[in-house]
Amino acid sequence: MKTITRMNLTALLMVTIIAVLVGPSAVLAQDVANGSATATVQAALVITAPGTLVFGTVYQGVPKSIANNVADAGRFLITGQGLAGIACYMQMPDYLSTATGDDRMVVAFSSTDASIDSTGNTDPTAFVTGWQNVDPHNLPDADIGGLGTTNIFLGGRVVPTVDQAAGAYSADIILTVAYNGT
Repeated sequence: MKTITRMNLTALLMVTIIAVLVGPSAVLAQDVANGSATATVQAALVITAPGTLVFGTVYQGVPKSIANNVADAGRFLITGQGLAGIACYMQMPDYLSTATGDDRMVVAFSSTDASIDSTGNTDPTAFVTGWQNVDPHNLPDADIGGLGTTNIFLGGRVVPTVDQAAGAYSADIILTVAYNGT
């Protein structure tokens, strides 16, 4: 059994006194603050295709081009948060097909067949501001205009063969758009 000596008792008493005197001052030197985190979700993107790329009447063996600045150009409308940056990706067909799928015609898109107008302008013949004559295979990062809309105008070229079957031909063009954080 261990006995407490007077020296041990004195040391224990001193440690206790120091803890009582110093402890509260250390606690009084502390404080707590509450911070916060906030976020604002931007308007959802809405993409529509109100204007079809119209090649109209074509003749066997005679290629036909439609520029991106004419009334027959295709048009995609992008609506979202004004002035927000967007990334656009366009999937374009290699062929137009008949409704039954028994014949197809080559369709091609050059490196200058698209224009992106960020002013809300819906008329491809009256381009205002944005990115003109860009590659639809590699669209540049763009932004939604201050009014909350941007339009992409698309031209292209069909190449019917000399024995192309008569009839109507069509294909889907798919535009994918996402905010890019800028």
